[in-house]
Amino acid sequence: MTEAFLLSRILLQFGDADEDLLTDLSAAARTPDGSLWVGSDELLTLERLSPLEPGIYGNHQPFFIGNFVDLFDDDDEIDIEGMDYNDGYLWLTGSHSTKRNKPKGKKAKKDIRRLTEIKTDLNRYLLARIPIINGNPFRECTDPQDLDRKLTAASLAKTDEFNVLFETLKSDPHLGPFVANNIPSKDNGLDIEGLAVKGDRVFLGLRGPVLRGWAVILEFEVYESEPGVLHLKEIGENDRVYKKHFVDLDGLGIRELAFWDDNLIVLAGPTMDLDGAMRVFCLRDILDSDEQQLLDRDSKKLSALFDFPYRVGCDRAEGLAIVPCLNYEKALFVVYDSPHANRMVGKDAIFADVYRLPDCD
Repeated sequence: MTEAFLLSRILLQFGDADEDLLTDLSAAARTPDGSLWVGSDELLTLERLSPLEPGIYGNHQPFFIGNFVDLFDDDDEIDIEGMDYNDGYLWLTGSHSTKRNKPKGKKAKKDIRRLTEIKTDLNRYLLARIPIINGNPFRECTDPQDLDRKLTAASLAKTDEFNVLFETLKSDPHLGPFVANNIPSKDNGLDIEGLAVKGDRVFLGLRGPVLRGWAVILEFEVYESEPGVLHLKEIGENDRVYKKHFVDLDGLGIRELAFWDDNLIVLAGPTMDLDGAMRVFCLRDILDSDEQQLLDRDSKKLSALFDFPYRVGCDRAEGLAIVPCLNYEKALFVVYDSPHANRMVGKDAIFADVYRLPDCD
C-alpha cells in the first residue's frame, strides 16, 4: 500500500446556499459537460457546480429531485449517500436505513428514552436515475448521441412500505435479520453508502452490516417496466434478482464506490459512529464475475491503495468521483462530511481534494 498523494485541491463555491450544505456533502459525480454534482445527506436536492477556471467550480444550481422522480413525500430527507454518472444518467441512492435518536445532553431521563426511539424517513428508500444533457437534468428527453433512444427519469419500484429491493432483502439469509428487524444504521444495521453503475448493472456498497469482518457489495440489474419505474431483472437461478460480493476490507464498511475503467474503487471506513481509518481499495475485474464471491487479498483481485490522512472528529471522506487532474486523465475527487474548519473559505465555499490513483496491480 502506497502513501496517499494529494494532487490538488478544488474550490467549490456555493454562493448563497445554506452553510449546512457545505458541511454535509456525502456524494459526488462528474458529468461529460464538466459539471460536478454533489449531494447532501440532509436535503432533497441535487447540487450542480460548473467549472469557472482551473481548480474552481461555482454557479451553484440546486435541483429538487421530486421534479424528476416521485418521492415518498416532500418532507423526509433522502440521505443521499451514493451518486454516479453512466450512459446519460445521473444515479443516486438513499441510505435505505433507519436511525436511532441521539441524546441531547440536557436531561438524562429524556436522553435515555430517546435512545429507544427509532425513526424511518421514507425518502431514504430511493434509488433513482435522472437524464443529464449538457449539464441539465430532465424528466424525459432524447439522447443527443442516439436520436432513436429516449432517456427517462425513473426510480426503483415502490411497495406498500419501501421498495422492491428492500422487500426482497428481508428474506436474504445474510442481510434479512438486519433488514426485517429495522436495526438502525449506526448499530450495524442496513446502510447503503456506495453506488456505482455500468450500463444496467448497479453496485451498492453497504456500510453495514459488516458480517464477521466482511463487507458486502450488492449487484443487480434493472429494467424499466413502465415510464418512471425500475424493476429488478432475474440474473441467476431460482429467480434470483441480485448477488452479493463479500469483501475483506480489514473489518471496515463501505462508504462509497466508483468505477475506474473496469475496476471498482472502494472507499472503506468504520461501520459504527466513530472515528477511524478511511482506506481506499481497488477491486479488479468485478464485471467479469457471474457468481457470488468472497474476495480477500489472497484472491489477487483486491488490494489496498492508500489511507486518507486521519483527523479526529472531522474530514470524513464521503463522496468520490473520477476526474481529470493536471496531467492525469483519471484521478480521485473526494468530498468530506464534517470538514475541518481550514477547508472553509468564508461561508460559501469549501475545498475538496483530488488524489493520485496508484496502480491497481
